[in-house]
Amino acid sequence: MLVDGEWRTDWYAPDEAGRFVRPRTRFHDRVTASGEGRFPAEAGRYHLYVSYACPWASRTLIIRKLKGLEKAVGVTVVDPRMGRNGWGFGCYPRSDEDTLNGARYLRDLYLMAEPHYTGRVTVPVLWDTRERTLVNNESRELLRMLDTEFDAFAEHPVTLWPEELREQVDETIDALYEPVNNGVYKAGFATSQGAYELACRELFTALAHWEQVLDRQRYLCGDVLTEADICFYTTLVRFDLVYYSHFKCNLARLQDFPNLWNYLLDLYQTPGFAETTNIDHIKVHYYWSQDTVNPSRIVPMGPCIDLLAPHDRDRLGPRALAPAPGVTRH
Repeated sequence: MLVDGEWRTDWYAPDEAGRFVRPRTRFHDRVTASGEGRFPAEAGRYHLYVSYACPWASRTLIIRKLKGLEKAVGVTVVDPRMGRNGWGFGCYPRSDEDTLNGARYLRDLYLMAEPHYTGRVTVPVLWDTRERTLVNNESRELLRMLDTEFDAFAEHPVTLWPEELREQVDETIDALYEPVNNGVYKAGFATSQGAYELACRELFTALAHWEQVLDRQRYLCGDVLTEADICFYTTLVRFDLVYYSHFKCNLARLQDFPNLWNYLLDLYQTPGFAETTNIDHIKVHYYWSQDTVNPSRIVPMGPCIDLLAPHDRDRLGPRALAPAPGVTRH
């Protein structure tokens, strides 16, 4: 993290009960399709800095792929091995050098945007190439922004936030966040037995609930794919690979939940998901980078998971994406 522009290697500080407390993100500016404000939507102006390993950053990669925004919004992928200097660039297969700004570490971009920045240096980052500044580093806001503000440049005219489901989608994302998306971290980064057990119980209670929901419908909010499914997917695809063992979320594997497992297979096999999922980066990042949890940095060889196995989700209806509202393409 950075403190008044100075780099520190402090690990996350738990609360008095040993519970993991996620720091809030700091950059919350917004790109607008209307052109209002400092950051109007333009093709080629904005650039994502992401990690394939990070579930939060992976949200932005998936929505970018589903909407066909590859030509409109560029991407740079960091090295999955996050060491004492934080996220860095290049040096690992399928990671990139920062050819846009010439930065060696992601923190350099934070300091370009705010020389006296205090806070965590995280992905994803949306960068404005014109003003050479950081626009936003909150994954949920970036997911929504890419879904709604860049339609004029999207090659695939779909929406993951259909008007008739907007309230339900937002409520579902809210319901997933604390016990599931953040819950695996609350279990894995807990520093007391009580904090770990509480997080683990809440996580598996939530998984049992969604197992029942997905018994009767193909997606979380009904019969169309939404932003909520993206938010769930990025946790589920990492569950048996890293969270089960590395974060001690081992009351059951995801494969032990028939509906959740088949749902994961369905999503992975939906165009846009597998292409933005990198199993190697995921495993290397968690086991190598988080040496507070895994001091040896040994990356396990397994588990061997077949995400291309047949699934049963067609019994609940066809795959479906909602069409985007009519826009004038630029």
